[in-house]
Amino acid sequence: MDNAFIDIVGVSKSFGSVTAVDNISLSIRQGEFFALLGPSGCGKTTLLRILGGLEMSGSGKVLIDGQDITHMPAHLRPTNMVFQNYAIFPHLNVEQNVAYGLRQQKLSREEQMEKVSSALAMVKLEGFEKRGAEEMSGGQKQRVALARALIKRPKVLLLDEPLGALDKKLREEMQIELRMLQQQVGITFVFVTHDQEEALTLSDRVAVMSEGGILQMDSPRQIYERPGSREVADFIGQMNLLEGVVQSVGDAVTVKTSTLGEVSVLENDQGVNVGDAVTLAVRPENLRLRTDSEPGSVRVTLAASAFWGHTTYYRVTAEGTDAESLDVAQQDYRGPERAGDQAWLCFNPEELLLLKD
Repeated sequence: MDNAFIDIVGVSKSFGSVTAVDNISLSIRQGEFFALLGPSGCGKTTLLRILGGLEMSGSGKVLIDGQDITHMPAHLRPTNMVFQNYAIFPHLNVEQNVAYGLRQQKLSREEQMEKVSSALAMVKLEGFEKRGAEEMSGGQKQRVALARALIKRPKVLLLDEPLGALDKKLREEMQIELRMLQQQVGITFVFVTHDQEEALTLSDRVAVMSEGGILQMDSPRQIYERPGSREVADFIGQMNLLEGVVQSVGDAVTVKTSTLGEVSVLENDQGVNVGDAVTLAVRPENLRLRTDSEPGSVRVTLAASAFWGHTTYYRVTAEGTDAESLDVAQQDYRGPERAGDQAWLCFNPEELLLLKD
């Protein structure tokens, strides 16, 4: 990447016989909000700790703003880290916690307090300077940790699941605040999370990790709408995955499935051939239920439904088959909704993704 600000080149890290990070190379732009996303044990936190100097890589190089920091100790790197458990000092008040990072700088008391006030204003904690750390709520503690990390204006802020300890409502509120804060300060954020929704909401780009490697790296929209593999499709959001066999290949690819019958997929970027076992992937929101048939629609039986406010989720099975069930997310279906009721399932072939097994 021509405008790379962080360059990770061929980095690997093992713990005994376990390879946590396996020859990863990636570049991150200056001012980017970049997410490392994956399940527990995929290597995302290890990679973040290598960036911060809390772990040393076994091989490869790490550069920030053109400077090779591969072997640089953590306290000399132009980075700072925010942890999931906040790691604020319980015996210090807010002001003292935030000022802690300034200890190495020879600043007057007035200069320190000016920086502390500015940092607390960034995280909307003005007036909390004398509040004890243990008197703060979880969200407030997280803001203190952010202020302490940002007060020295690092080139890169590393965040290790910083919202994981918060309840759902507060986590959603903090997601918005964190994104606004990043845009305000303009610092490069590298963010680790196992929460797909969080990664898609916050990030400019996402690297989806598995078993120490990167499966796909792209914008949140591209990863959601065009996953490059079955593993990514299955991990990101809800996805219907249908087994099939390629019947013909041309301008479109015809795939025979036990659930939808024979369907034509308009894009063939997987290089498939006749007879190949493939997976068709389709999001629940790209399927529709109707009371009347349409060309290409499939008769289905409702197995269950769940009302989620703005959307109702339906689980259906194709009539006359014992194939896998399908999930449908829809706002405007007005037909019968009890288990056992029948409907027509409609879909647009352009919204079917072809994934080679």
